Amino acid sequence: MSRIVAGAAGGTPLANVPGSQTRPTTDRVKEALFSRLDAFNVLGGARVLDLYAGSGALGVESASRGAETVDLVEFDAKASAVCQRNADVINGVLGRKAVTVHRSKVESFLDRAAEDATWDVAFLDPPYPLEEPALASVLEKLAPHLNDGAVVVVERSSRATEPGWPEGLERFAEKKYGETRLWYAEPSSGQDVDVALEAEDQ
Repeated sequence: MSRIVAGAAGGTPLANVPGSQTRPTTDRVKEALFSRLDAFNVLGGARVLDLYAGSGALGVESASRGAETVDLVEFDAKASAVCQRNADVINGVLGRKAVTVHRSKVESFLDRAAEDATWDVAFLDPPYPLEEPALASVLEKLAPHLNDGAVVVVERSSRATEPGWPEGLERFAEKKYGETRLWYAEPSSGQDVDVALEAEDQ
């Protein structure tokens, strides 16, 4: 069973999506990912978007670590029901509705998003069969909704090619963990994350 690693709800168990249709982020990768995000100092008070949310584990972890709001976007009925269960758990611990679940296709959610809807952190863990042009299209829809200094994290198979970054979004780091690779990107004008990355690597 997976759990929330740290923060206000650290150690709280989470529900998992039954079956093999989703691919949960391993504890090792999750801990490394959030260690890096903590180094970037982007989670406190952040608006977080978790696309292809699966069980919602990355989103609820963000809420536990101080994110102000989290939007979980998941189309599969079973997975979105698990997202809601995990959202209810973290909202109960925090005593407020920090996490909201949207049962929607990712593309439709971004198409419907208000022009002034913006996020500070965005996770994308699409199904491995999703082809790169489709992922590039999602990133293009996402880019206008990112605040300055935002961080985008794309989780893919370590054998997959680098995502096609749209205009206005550029990669600044990547890391392989066994069969998983994380790609980090930011708005092209962002400076805050670059400074934090330099500090982390010193």
